[in-house]
Amino acid sequence: MADERVMACLNGGRTRSEHPAVPLTPDELAVDAVAVRRAGAFAVHLHARDARGGQTMAATACDAAVDAIRAAAPGLPVGLTTSADVDPDPFARAAAVRAWRKAPDFVSVNLSELGWAGIVRAALHAGIAVEAGLRTPDDAEELARSPFAHQVVRALVEVEGGVDEARAIAERIPDEVRQLWHGFGDRTWEVLPVAIAAGHEVRVGLEDVLMLPDGRAAQGNAELVAAAVALGTAPAAG
Repeated sequence: MADERVMACLNGGRTRSEHPAVPLTPDELAVDAVAVRRAGAFAVHLHARDARGGQTMAATACDAAVDAIRAAAPGLPVGLTTSADVDPDPFARAAAVRAWRKAPDFVSVNLSELGWAGIVRAALHAGIAVEAGLRTPDDAEELARSPFAHQVVRALVEVEGGVDEARAIAERIPDEVRQLWHGFGDRTWEVLPVAIAAGHEVRVGLEDVLMLPDGRAAQGNAELVAAAVALGTAPAAG
């Protein structure tokens, strides 16, 4: 049964050299989607890959990934990235969103990246929900000033530091906007319990962290999601 607080980020830009369980192909992503749903995830976020394993927003790869997950895990919301790490050209990324034929349920758009507003417009015009990625307090203030503050499905509080950094961003997010917090690496396990205790959604998976809270290497995405779900019954620190 899904925990309505935990989203799974299946792969990001990770390679198999970083972790052997990183899912790359549509079939692998579909298998992981089923596994994380059973572990408690309410949605999945992924970076589609081309035939060589590189990140892509091309319709062929993105449509195949979305289609495979929906066939394997009906009703599970699927999100795709629009990160500049995939393509630095924001016009190309907006065009890619418009070219998808199997539209995802949502996309993440980083407000720290040039041309983010055009990508948001392309997604909303296509009927795709938008998560606003916020890495600094300035990003949060830009969202609050923008015409999209009431249109995003949630704000992603994305921090490489710890809880204080997350709180500095969160306090500038409009009250009516849902928040999802996530960290990177070891700091993930500092951020997530505080977010859950505050009633926010969280995100975890091989994109963000390879280790479990006790320092052991995670076997895969499902184990990371299960660990995050378990945090909901533990007292928060910080």
